Order: sequence, then C-alpha cells, then structure tokens
Amino acid sequence: MNTNLLLNWYENNKRELLWRNTKDPYKIWLSEIILQQTRVAQGTPYYKNFIEKYPRVEDLAAAKEQDILKLWQGLGYYSRARYLHQSAKEIVSKYRGVFPKDYKSLLQLKGIGQYTAAAIASFAYNEPVAVLDGNVFRVLSRYYGIKTAINTGEGKKIFQELAQKILDKTQPGKYNQAIMEFGALQCTAQQTRCNTCPLQQNCSAYQTGMVEKLPVKLKKIKIKKRYFHYFLIRYQNQIVLEKRKENDIWKNLYHLPLIECVNGKFPKKKQIDHLLQKYKAQAENEVKCISRKRHKLTHQDLQIYFWLAESKEKPLFTVEINKLDRYPLPIIIAKFLDNYNL
Repeated sequence: MNTNLLLNWYENNKRELLWRNTKDPYKIWLSEIILQQTRVAQGTPYYKNFIEKYPRVEDLAAAKEQDILKLWQGLGYYSRARYLHQSAKEIVSKYRGVFPKDYKSLLQLKGIGQYTAAAIASFAYNEPVAVLDGNVFRVLSRYYGIKTAINTGEGKKIFQELAQKILDKTQPGKYNQAIMEFGALQCTAQQTRCNTCPLQQNCSAYQTGMVEKLPVKLKKIKIKKRYFHYFLIRYQNQIVLEKRKENDIWKNLYHLPLIECVNGKFPKKKQIDHLLQKYKAQAENEVKCISRKRHKLTHQDLQIYFWLAESKEKPLFTVEINKLDRYPLPIIIAKFLDNYNL
C-alpha cells in the first residue's frame, strides 16, 4: 500500500474531531470507548459532556457509577461505561493517575481490547502498534483481495499480521488515524467512492470487480427474541423504580417492575397480582396495557409492553417523578416516561 498517497489523502480529507488533536491518553481512551459501536455524530456530544464533567481520570474515578451511567444514557452497551469507571479507579489506585504508557500494559485494563490499546498506544505515545477495526478490515480486504472471513480466528490473525507489517513505523499514530478515516469516508461499506480513490490503481477488489463482495464476514449472530412487560406503578407523584441487578442487558440501570414472558404470551392475572404484592401496591383500577414498543439490540429483539397500575397505598421503592432525571434508565423506558407526561 502506498503510504504517502494514504497520508496525503488524510491531510486533505480528515474530519476535525475534538479528540483528534490531543496526545492526552485519557481523552483518547474516552473517545475510543464512546465510539465503539457508535457513530461519530452520536458519540460527539457524549464525549463533550464527559470531558466537561470529568476532565481528568481522577474525576471519573471519584464519580458514582449511577452518575456515569446517567451521563451514558442512550449510548447503549452500558458495560462500556461500567468498565470505563473500573479502569479509571485502577489507573488512579495502581498507576497513581498516570496512564500505562505501552500497548501490553494498556491491555490489562478492564474493557480495553487490542484495538483500543493500539489506538491509545499509537495516538498518545507513538508506539508502532497497528489498529484493526471494521474500517481497517475493509480497506485491507479490498486492497489486497483477501477473501478470508474477518470474523474467524484465521482471518483476524492474517489481518493483524498484515496491518502490523505495512504500518508506517515512523508515524504510527498518524498512519493509524489515516487508514481508519479512509475506511470511514472513502472505502465505505455502502456507496463506495472508487472513482475518486487514490489507491484504485493497485486495489485488487477494484481491478477484479470484488469491491461489493469484500470483506467476507460469516453470519454468526443469532437474534434472541424477548418479551418484557413493564409496570408503571404510580402513587400520587411517585412511581416504583428499582435497580436492575441481573447480569444481563442494562445491568445497574434503573427500570420499572418487570415480568418477562416467553413466546409472546401476556402475563396472567396471577403473575400481575404477585408483582403488585411484591411492591405492596394495591391497584385502584384494572391494570391495563397502555403502550407497546419494539427495541432492537445487537443480539436481541425486544418486544416491550408498558402497563399502568394506579396504587391506593404507597408501594415500596418509589421515587418522586420530579427526581427521575437523577436515575440512569434504559433509553426505551426514559422515552416512554417522557412521552407519558407524568
């Protein structure tokens, strides 16, 4: 691959991103974690908010997990936020607030994998370690005509060795930024810009008509269907809210009382009565289903139903409606509560 052509393209086409012109490993780390499974446009305001509230890693480490999850609300993949917090505390306690300065040490932190460690090491410390994300997979697969599936052990090994081999060792940080940006803006998944591509002359996929067929990825994801029935148990200006502790989606976020059913069935009256008894709620009127939503995650397809139960007595675990903004909620529940006009 012609490194000069790639770097020249980068200088002329790169986006001005908030975290791009910094060597601060904390800011780089924060941006990379936020941008996992997240578009730049969506992640940017979250990055701004985190830097404003937690300008240093010590600030993030000292924060309450609930506050971090609240700030993260809407980004999804909440384990990222929990790992972010755990790693911040480890950096403060183990490294006295100073980020590990090499790839291997960075890998020891919770939530930091090979890509993120390589990004921090190369961007902040100019360590010659190649990054390998979806954009880089796509560029390398097309340019070199590699048909091995990128989501197999063999494929990952082939691409990692190739990425490291062609890495510009004199300016690895800039090169890594360039090849990722090239995949994000030029060699895109859809509507590829081959006609204006500076690398087309030596691109194997372009020369052989394989652009739309590469990279190869095996379909392994099995989507699980789940049926959630949430109960808005209301008493005067309060509703029941509790922390989700299961080691499942939305762990440590707050949610409404839940009955999960199988095969699309609705909860039986006996189940609903048992739920109300659990929270010591006494339904004033018939408990009714008032809304239905669908929420898709990477591996799960959620059918979500919201029920209303007005209680004659104050139930357990109630919070005041005007204080709901203090609690991190799954975005689907937050939107429902906003639209319901409590």
